[in-house]
Amino acid sequence: MLFDQFGRPITPAEVRRPERREIASVEVRDRWSTYPTSGMTPARLASILKAADAGDVSRQAEMFEEMEEKDAHLASQFQIRKLAVQGLEYEIIPAGQDAASQRVADFCRAALEGLTDWDEHVLDLLDALAKGYSMMEILWDVSSGQAGIRALRWVHPKKVTFVDSLTPRVLTEADRARGEDPPPFKFVYHRYKARSGYDTRAGIMRVCAWMYLFKNFSVKDWVGFSEVYGQPLRLGKYSPNASEADKDALLTAVRAIGTDAAGIISRNTEIEFVEAQKYGSLNVYETLARFCDAQMSKAVLGQTLTSEAGGQNGEGSRALGEVHAEVREDLKIADCKALSKTITQQLLRPLVGFNFGWDAPVPKFRIQAEPAEDLATVATVYRALADMGVDISQEHVAERFRVPLRAQDETPLRPALSAAPMRREPPRAARPAPQADDPTGAPTVAAITDRLLESGATDGMVERIQDLLAEATSLEDFRDRLLGLYAGLELDQLTQVLQEALALAEMAGRFDGGQR
Repeated sequence: MLFDQFGRPITPAEVRRPERREIASVEVRDRWSTYPTSGMTPARLASILKAADAGDVSRQAEMFEEMEEKDAHLASQFQIRKLAVQGLEYEIIPAGQDAASQRVADFCRAALEGLTDWDEHVLDLLDALAKGYSMMEILWDVSSGQAGIRALRWVHPKKVTFVDSLTPRVLTEADRARGEDPPPFKFVYHRYKARSGYDTRAGIMRVCAWMYLFKNFSVKDWVGFSEVYGQPLRLGKYSPNASEADKDALLTAVRAIGTDAAGIISRNTEIEFVEAQKYGSLNVYETLARFCDAQMSKAVLGQTLTSEAGGQNGEGSRALGEVHAEVREDLKIADCKALSKTITQQLLRPLVGFNFGWDAPVPKFRIQAEPAEDLATVATVYRALADMGVDISQEHVAERFRVPLRAQDETPLRPALSAAPMRREPPRAARPAPQADDPTGAPTVAAITDRLLESGATDGMVERIQDLLAEATSLEDFRDRLLGLYAGLELDQLTQVLQEALALAEMAGRFDGGQR
């Protein structure tokens, strides 16, 4: 029994071919919003959240969108968290070491690399952090008997509904109220699960909504306060016998002083500037706004010191800042794991199923979130372990450093002989001097051979060949390694050795022929 990404049972017949119909159509009127945050009150906010609890998330989605647009601090916090994931590299890990798994992984890798806007798709999926869920429609393309991904289309969260359903339904042109159940593997649905609960209440924006509202009140009052008390109160006083014309002139002058800082009045009237005791109230507004910002930072980034100074005077603590940076790193790793899981199960799995069968091994999509490892340090540890006698296999080291072992039919990589440290031969034991009366002449040939070896023309070659012979697992392997060594030899040195060796062989042959 197969199950789709929402846990619904499906049969192989239902997923024999991908759904090529475009379901979540994009319409021009989708760009407009009802702007639910305009004149927002606690009662209206509560009603929007309650409607979302019942499954109608359209106004909540619009409200979250407006919050990110209007609040610069909130927008920056989400941008920090999204960009921490968006810029990371990813890899496709085969499900096994066999050729079939590697072929499937190569196919999936090519399919994702063919999506030119991949970074934008990652950003769209990360929208689930704010709104609790995000959805993208897969536009399948079937040609030459192969199913491919033509494009991924972002679906606005307000076009999703959970009315009478625990799984998302897509609002379509045909059904704008209850929506349509998404066909199997037609949509990528990413859910942010920071805590247990329903998808409609999973977004971080729900945590920030009340702080956003209180900050909005504070900033609104702060602006009004600044408008009133940013300049001293101009109080005009007129004499009891002032005419209506004098009163109108005084009022016009008082109002003009507020903007033009200039005006004229008669001698019988008076303007007094009254300073307000404003500093205490000003701190209240700023303190409340800062408090709301800090609470929203904690909700989005888990801490505050990576986005703003900790002290009241702007100073911070380096040690505490490093601890907060570790918290942010934990969130990044968690986001990468959640996104990797979604892409593996909802994008790679159907891609493999439609092309290789639903029993084929599905490779794993993984975003490389861990900090880069210092391989030089690791290599030092391995070298020390090997010197201590720890039996480490080449296969383990190759996997650890992600360096594939050479196949039998591949050219080995060897350092150039001239660049490799040359080992000097140990001094040979002196051979006995050739005897002039030896009839075989063998001592003379041996003496010539020794002089050839001692001349330095073969320095390093013999030892290298001996090493190759010791490392080779077969004669064919030794042949391949020997051919690989040939490319690193110095031609001048090799020419000299061959000339002397040929001369020696000819002399030995002539001597043997003369003896017979």
